[in-house]
Amino acid sequence: MPHLDHSIRLDFKDVLIRPKRSTIRSRADVVLARHFHFKYAKKGLPEDVVPIISANMDTIGTFDMAVALAEHKLLTAIHKHYSVEEWKQFATDHPKVLPYTIASCGMSDEDLSKVKQVLEAVPDVPAICLDVANGYSEHFVEFVKTVRSHFPDHIIMAGNVVTGEMVEQLILNGADIVKVGIGPGSVCTTRRQTGVGYPQLSAVLECADAAHGLKGHIISDGGCTCPGDVSKAFGAGADFVMMGGMFAGHDQSGGELIERDGKQYKIFYGMSSTTAMKKHAGGVANYRSSEGKTVEVPYRGNVHDTVKDILGGVRSTCTYVGAEKLKELPRRTTFIRVTMQLNNVFS
Repeated sequence: MPHLDHSIRLDFKDVLIRPKRSTIRSRADVVLARHFHFKYAKKGLPEDVVPIISANMDTIGTFDMAVALAEHKLLTAIHKHYSVEEWKQFATDHPKVLPYTIASCGMSDEDLSKVKQVLEAVPDVPAICLDVANGYSEHFVEFVKTVRSHFPDHIIMAGNVVTGEMVEQLILNGADIVKVGIGPGSVCTTRRQTGVGYPQLSAVLECADAAHGLKGHIISDGGCTCPGDVSKAFGAGADFVMMGGMFAGHDQSGGELIERDGKQYKIFYGMSSTTAMKKHAGGVANYRSSEGKTVEVPYRGNVHDTVKDILGGVRSTCTYVGAEKLKELPRRTTFIRVTMQLNNVFS
């Protein structure tokens, strides 16, 4: 028999953060940097890291993006389609950026072999992102265990999932950080194509609680369309926030730059889209369908301005609730569920 869960689940747009008395005089007094300790990894992230990550999509997780974001102490999950030689050249040109980068890996033997070569050639990369659309398969759990055995000292990020019990299973099998989110991304069509998903705010709340009980961490992956959403993700307990769409359309983003009716756009697509599968796999396999779309994003210039806007918004959130450090934000956050009428205004 099908089961119907009547409990209310919420997305970022369904809530606002209630302000509280604050002794913070200026946004400049808010500390966004965090220092992390990991359950398994001996390698660490820089002590001044700001825990925002650009997604490992080939239009987002570029070397150019890594150079730009590292200036602000943000992280970049580099997409998996760069060659080992390209990694070596990047390491030679930008050695100080490497501690702010993450190597990406799929589930195939070829992916694992390649990430081994990358990390042997570029040992200063501290983390590996094991990225699959469906983190619920037992095969993926075994893969996480295998990767941990090969890389006992590296930070391992694994996902994506949206429920506490699966977060716990991935952490117990070797993940330091679990990626949370199925379907919330702006170019992801999984929810429409499969009917599967989970409202992102509730997913973060539940998964953060599960992870922190095992001394693990989570990434809120997807669903942020403005700086306020980033604050809500952190307020809900996310240790890191990963974004794709908010970093799309910039000079440092991948994707073709096109012009139409006197306006410039950049191509942005999901990694399960027909565009991505044609580019990297020769097309959509007969047994599957596309779960991503391709869009034209208005050209937005240099990503530095967008980063400053995001960080300024999060700092402002902290001043509204009296959180002097980003780490304090979940303890200072009370979410207010907005009415249906108000919800329509914010949609």
